[in-house]
Order: sequence, then C-alpha cells, then structure tokens
Amino acid sequence: MNAISQGISSGPRAGQLQHDRPYRVGTRASPLALVQTRSVIRLLSTAHPGEDLFQEHHFTTTGDAVQDRRLADIGGKGLFAKEIHEALLDRRIDFAVHSLKDLETELPPGIVLGCTLKREDPRDVLILGNRCGTPDPVDPFAALPEGAVVGTSSVRRQAQLMHVRPDLQVTTIRGNVQTRLAKLHDGQYDASLLALAGLHRLGLDVPHAIILEPEVMVPAAAQGIIGITVRADDRAARELLLEIEDPEARAVATAERSMLAELDGSCRTPIGGYARVMADGRLMLTGMVARADGSFLLTRSKFARLSDADRLGKTLGTSLRADAPEDIFDEV
Repeated sequence: MNAISQGISSGPRAGQLQHDRPYRVGTRASPLALVQTRSVIRLLSTAHPGEDLFQEHHFTTTGDAVQDRRLADIGGKGLFAKEIHEALLDRRIDFAVHSLKDLETELPPGIVLGCTLKREDPRDVLILGNRCGTPDPVDPFAALPEGAVVGTSSVRRQAQLMHVRPDLQVTTIRGNVQTRLAKLHDGQYDASLLALAGLHRLGLDVPHAIILEPEVMVPAAAQGIIGITVRADDRAARELLLEIEDPEARAVATAERSMLAELDGSCRTPIGGYARVMADGRLMLTGMVARADGSFLLTRSKFARLSDADRLGKTLGTSLRADAPEDIFDEV
C-alpha cells in the first residue's frame, strides 16, 4: 500500500466534539476523490467552525494502480476501497470518503456506511470525438459512425450501448476523468462514456457531450452519491457523520444497493439501478440486467413507500433474476 498523509490544518481539536486529535479522513488520491473528500470536510467544518478538525490521508488503491485491465479481471469494484478498509480497521484513519458506486454491497465486518450525501446528477454522458456526427436530440447514439470505437471500462455501459448499436467496437479505457478525456481528444477512441456527477464536481464543461436519460441508459447503483464509511464501534464518529446525512440519498442508495446484493452478480454482470422519489412521495426503482454483448437486456421498475427501500430493492432484484438467463450471472 502506498499511503501519504496530508494535513488540511493543524492545531487542537474543538472541545465540543470531545475528540483529542483531528479526525483522520481517508480518501483515494485521484482529483475527483479529493474534490469529494474536501466537500465532506467543508460540510463538517461548517457544522463545527473555529478549529482545525480534520486531516486528509491519501491512499493509492489496487484499483488505481492497475490501469491496463478491466476491474472485473482483477477482482472487482472492491479494489477501489481495499487498502482504505484496512486502514480503517487498523485505526489509522477514522472514516473514509468514497464514490458509493465503487463500494462493494457487503462491507467488511466492523465497517458500516455511516453517511450518504445529497445525490449529484446520476446520469451518464456520451462524449463524442472528432469522427462523430452532429448530436441528434431524439437518438443520442445516431452521432456515432458505423463501427465506431467507444472506450469504457463499464460492462453496464457496454451492454446497454451494444444492445441498440451492435455494430460498435467497445474497448477498455481506464484512468481518471482527465486521462480519459485526453485519450479521447488524442483520437484513441471515437467516443467515451462518463458519469455526469464527476464532470460536475470537477467543474468540467466538456464539449460534444450528450446526457443520457435513465430511460436510455440505466445508471450504476448509487452513481452520484458520496458515501462515508466508518468503524461500527466508533460512536462519536458515527454521530458526527449523521449531522450531514441526506435522508433521500440514504433511501435511494438503500434500494439500489439492496437490489444489487439480491442479484449477486459479479463485476462481469451488467447491472444498473436507479431509484427516485416521485411527486406522490413513493420510491420508484428501475433495475437492469444484461449480457455484456447486449444480446439480452431486461429493464423493470417497481414502486414502494420510502420506508420500504430495502424491501423494494430485494423484491426487484428477485424479479429480475427470475426472468433473466442464469448464465449471465456467471459469465467469465
């Protein structure tokens, strides 16, 4: 593990938090991860102003270090958190900030999801390169030329794209947002797909970007939500984090992650999940399962009360699994 510690500030802890040192906040070292972590620290500092309360601790995870293969080929999304989980359990940090979509649905024993923040825009964005045509407001994929090379490391995005455009060539692209945009600009790919939330948080206005509605491309479960993990036995830290908890984000994340857990697919299984609170107060959850080549795709939605988010996710997950070919959950 390669970990470095950077203090946001130094000095004594504010007495009202009853903590004898600054809280140590774990994070990946990517530009987006740092932006997200500092937004969390700002929220907490607003609630407890006047003292230097927090320190960043940066980690290079296995998922960050291995850039030439899909996550599914090296162990899955948990590789973006493995080293951070270890530091949390070893008490080298007090809590950690994550993109919730990158967290495994079953956290290690002793670690809980202590807080979810207000969701950013969960939609995906199709970013067009120089060979692409003019965006069509009716058909977002019409701008892609026949046989276009699309870079993505997400089997979820790949499956939904190839379901409507089987002529496309989808190849792996890894790296942070800026790296992916640079590869597209250099002509290594004709187009790519990114999360709109990341572009917003980084303040990037990307030309030739087409926002894909959830009806066109179902987002990843918990996309756009920042999640904060903490030790289950750290009552003080858990109470601190509850001060910035967003109840709606918790409800939709619970539904989406519950569905994901019920489907129990590997990282090779294309799965999407998107929950939203409707005008009447009910929770609507849309789920998607598919084959990576797009030859099979099933999308379904169910409704429930907000308080039944966990049950809604399990019910939809069970329903999708019952009507999907069993082999797609075991693809290698």
